[in-house]
Amino acid sequence: MREVQDVIRQSRARLNLVDPSLIHITLKFLGEVEATRVDQVSEALIDIRCEPFDITITGISTNNPKNPRVVWGLVEDRGGCRSLFEQVETALAVTGFPREQRGFTPHATIARIKESDPSLMQAVRPYISKTLGECRISGFTLKRSTLTPNGPFYDTMMEVVW
Repeated sequence: MREVQDVIRQSRARLNLVDPSLIHITLKFLGEVEATRVDQVSEALIDIRCEPFDITITGISTNNPKNPRVVWGLVEDRGGCRSLFEQVETALAVTGFPREQRGFTPHATIARIKESDPSLMQAVRPYISKTLGECRISGFTLKRSTLTPNGPFYDTMMEVVW
């Protein structure tokens, strides 16, 4: 992903690049959660199980070609992320978190776009269908993010490993 970030950084778009060590797939964004509910969320997620699965980043795209806000890695996973997403949705719905109304598309955000420019799409074009890496998924984490002037800081609240 660093290679792609180096290339898109050369575009005239204004971007916030995601630190490569922080790139992840978000299954569900919970927003602001009261401290008293963190244990409830953890208890709801702790028993989720899934067979480990492989993911491959099969290319780079944007969330919207006409008005892009995010540059992301496209994830091919044979349904593994969707299965995990659905289990998380079901577990958290019981605790009162609303189900996601938008479609779920597993992706790994590599940059957020502050101001787009046509040169960005030109920079992305060579990576549209280029395999950029793969890894095995054998669990998930519940993270708390804190925004700082130097970017987000993530605390691991819990981890589930299969």
